[in-house]
Amino acid sequence: MIERFLTQTHFTSEQDFKDHLHFIIPENFNFAYDVMDEWARLKPDKVCLLWTSERGEEVRTTFRQFKEQTDRTAAYFQQLGIVHGDKVMLILKRHYQWWLSMMALCKLGAIAIPATHMLTKGDIIYRNNRASVKAIICCNDEYVTTQVSEAMSESPTVKQLVAVNSSTQQDKAVPEGFHDWRKEWTEAPHFRRPEFVNTNEDTMLMYFTSGTSGEPKMVAHDFLYAMGHLTTGCFWHNLNENSIHLTVADTGWGKAVWGKLYGQWFAGATVFVFDHEKFTAEKIMRQIEKYRITSFCAPPTIYRFMILEDFSKYDLSSLEYCTTAGEAMNPSVEETFYQRTGIHIYEGFGQTETTMTLGTFPWIKPKPGSMGKPNPQYDVCLLRPDGTDCEDGEKGEICIRIGDVKPIGLFKGYYRDPEKTKEAWHDGIYHTGDMAWRDEEGYYWFVGRTDDVIKSSGYRIGPFEVENALMTHPAVVECAVTGVPDAIRGMVVKATIVLSQEYKAKAGPDLVKELQDHVKHETAPYKYPRVIEFVDELPKTISGKIRRVEIRENDEEKYQDKK
Repeated sequence: MIERFLTQTHFTSEQDFKDHLHFIIPENFNFAYDVMDEWARLKPDKVCLLWTSERGEEVRTTFRQFKEQTDRTAAYFQQLGIVHGDKVMLILKRHYQWWLSMMALCKLGAIAIPATHMLTKGDIIYRNNRASVKAIICCNDEYVTTQVSEAMSESPTVKQLVAVNSSTQQDKAVPEGFHDWRKEWTEAPHFRRPEFVNTNEDTMLMYFTSGTSGEPKMVAHDFLYAMGHLTTGCFWHNLNENSIHLTVADTGWGKAVWGKLYGQWFAGATVFVFDHEKFTAEKIMRQIEKYRITSFCAPPTIYRFMILEDFSKYDLSSLEYCTTAGEAMNPSVEETFYQRTGIHIYEGFGQTETTMTLGTFPWIKPKPGSMGKPNPQYDVCLLRPDGTDCEDGEKGEICIRIGDVKPIGLFKGYYRDPEKTKEAWHDGIYHTGDMAWRDEEGYYWFVGRTDDVIKSSGYRIGPFEVENALMTHPAVVECAVTGVPDAIRGMVVKATIVLSQEYKAKAGPDLVKELQDHVKHETAPYKYPRVIEFVDELPKTISGKIRRVEIRENDEEKYQDKK
């Protein structure tokens, strides 16, 4: 399959990849037709989607069956009046119908807006009006349908609501005002492909960013965005037609299309899905064992909880390859996982606005804690505030230089927000807002968001380097490092820490001193946290990213007198 879209499909070294990664761009590329339907023709009986749930359900879908089901879904959406350019919000958790909806909307040239099931009425109103949403397809969950229903009086653009029951809820009535997917979908007419579907420049997908600060922005991606993930699945995840790949991600988060859709199906792999409500490491590890998962990707938080498990209770021998993204991986977590499994974790970095920007690809030796090296799909650079290039070892902002043609995978801009777009993308450069430094071998190391860097007594301290030091202490399960005001130093380092079970009873001044001394030993002493707070959990976005901005906002009032 990928030979249709790349001039060279196998790479043996970093230099080979850099020199010979070249895309073949079809006119009016459409992932649903040009990849998924083509797989249905070439490998009709190959399982493309293995969907399971904690309710005991299991569905094995071949490429041929998937084509039939997505055609039917596209016909159903046509019946509801959805056409090219219409925006459709999908609030479907990990329900099977999310995959059908994503591909059906692609076949119509409509715009998918995946969203989390945790949205409130106000969140939904904001999204409906900012994006002019025409239809909402959501799970028939009481909380979700209630929030959607209550948002309708202030959402004039929304014309259609559809509720989806899971297999175990087949007879559950949908609320008034909602179409019943299960009753209507089977009666959809024969699908007829529209005469015009899309150009490469048309918008295919929009994501509201998870909003670590401020109101969420609408990230708009064109139809070539899907092709941009070819490198994600085929090279970073290192997948092939024999792979069974599990990415742990809710479908409302951009990581779902990184790990549960585009790149994996370019490779012809089987996408494995476990539909569950509440994460536990035990549940995920049992799925890996039962279904003989070969490839696994999860945010660092999940690996942190996995290494607390007794690995002797699980057979994870099927695992061949593991990856992580979403936040930087603490080296101590990677080292422990490697000791338990013999498998390194290959890290990657990207944003909702991009596909994989930096990565530890198979031909690159992983350095625990490093994000890897630039994906040659992008012209990645590390810049100082004045726009000049950083030297090795110098902290700067990760940026992408834009030539005459927008790189495949980079967003079109923030929809209906030219000012925000210009803030991030100007003078031929896209600014990620993430800080890093590069070592002498070209590996990039995460420091923090530009607004997370702590300036204390003239020092610039990246929160991640302090978090790394804390994570090597057995008391620490998770931590977030921020700055708090200080009358003398301007700012001082604060660590907000979730303790492991055996240390919770020891929370107090002695443990604070022990952790401070530990950091002084692990890294430069000036970086140690002068303030430590123990908490039961850290505030996070739906994507699992720690909301340091929320911690800072809460501390503003506490430390007001220190300014």
